[in-house]
Amino acid sequence: MVHLYNLSLQKSAGINAAVYGNFSAPKAQEIVVARNKTLELLRPDDTGKVQTICSMEAFGIVRSIAAFRLTGANRDYIVIGSDSGRVVIVQYDKDKASFVKVHQETFGKSGCRRVVPGQFLCADPKGRAICIGAIEKSKLVYVLNRDNKANLTISSPLEANKSQTIVFHMCGLDCGLDNPIFAAIELDYGDADIDPSGEAVAEAQ
Repeated sequence: MVHLYNLSLQKSAGINAAVYGNFSAPKAQEIVVARNKTLELLRPDDTGKVQTICSMEAFGIVRSIAAFRLTGANRDYIVIGSDSGRVVIVQYDKDKASFVKVHQETFGKSGCRRVVPGQFLCADPKGRAICIGAIEKSKLVYVLNRDNKANLTISSPLEANKSQTIVFHMCGLDCGLDNPIFAAIELDYGDADIDPSGEAVAEAQ
């Protein structure tokens, strides 16, 4: 079976997503950026210049990234939303000098679709859950935990769908020890969709 292996000679320069955290060591001050289809780990040196520690091809469009840390851990994980129809969790491996996939969960079709989650991604500040959402309707919440060997475990998705709704942004709220809460800025276009006069569009909230 023939496989197409495609690498562009010129890297993407624009950064479409970035997160801050401790990825390679407990007290390392680092930034992970997504440049379209490339993940990069950046770290400022003693002179203040930003050094590229690791650059890895994702072989897909990275639409969103978020960092989270499990309770009791001293390093951060990176969760990635892409056009693959999967949510992928990676961690930086210092020995291999690259990002290593820890877990992946398939939830939908591939491609950048309106109703397939991946465009928006946020994590609970305590590292207990993540929420991945689509531009329209679909949202999935995954509960994060650890097994007896301290390995990351992820639950089955909890759906939080809302029809005829366009999402503009999502974030995780700091609610202390209460259950994780996520907030979303949404626009309900249900009335505007069935109103031929166009008046409902101006009144949509």
